[in-house]
Amino acid sequence: MKLSKKIVAASAAAFMLGGCYNQPGLVEDQSYDRTKTGVAAGAVAGSMIGYNTGKHDAKSAIIGGLLGAAVGGAIGYNMDQQANEVARALGTGVNNDPLAALDPRRDIVVSKYNNYVKIIFRDRMMFATGSSKLQSNARNKVNKVAQVLRNYPQTIVGVAGFTDNVGSYQYNLGLSQRRAATVSNILAVNGRPYTKGCSYNKAIAPNDSATNRALNRRVEVYLYADRNRMSDPCR
Repeated sequence: MKLSKKIVAASAAAFMLGGCYNQPGLVEDQSYDRTKTGVAAGAVAGSMIGYNTGKHDAKSAIIGGLLGAAVGGAIGYNMDQQANEVARALGTGVNNDPLAALDPRRDIVVSKYNNYVKIIFRDRMMFATGSSKLQSNARNKVNKVAQVLRNYPQTIVGVAGFTDNVGSYQYNLGLSQRRAATVSNILAVNGRPYTKGCSYNKAIAPNDSATNRALNRRVEVYLYADRNRMSDPCR
């Protein structure tokens, strides 16, 4: 039993710290792929840990592999279910098409990456022009996300506000930070969300038209399962 507990703990750590970390931000998962990734990564990590911490025999490796697969699969499934619940709460679906972010008709885009879920809230749906006060419909949407997060108390939340490069850098950066803070305060239901303000960085589209500038004005929410895999959204 003592060995089994050690294998479970080590397998979970190995999966969260390495097994599911596959080019974050570059390759998006299809629905439930992270469950399969979790099973595979957990099985490999569990087998290695079981072999090394056991009697260096096949039985220890098999036990470790089975336990690791179960733990890894559960973690991956949990992450997928979270994305699905968030999408349902917002009245949208999980969209793994990177071009969805370029569609100006989408006020909300929910997508699953290998180690986090990202929610894009469009500026025009969220705030009045030049304001950091949420419009009533947008507040309802953010509150729904907060309600879902109560079911996932281990989630680490990151929030970043983005503006285009019209106007001074200082003004845009300050507005971005205030808008991110507004959303972050509502989502702070289970820990310590971190807040960023981004102005010139990470534009979705070139700032050469009114439509593109509207696409770049947004608030993004990141849901992480592992603090060690958090990335700077402004880069």
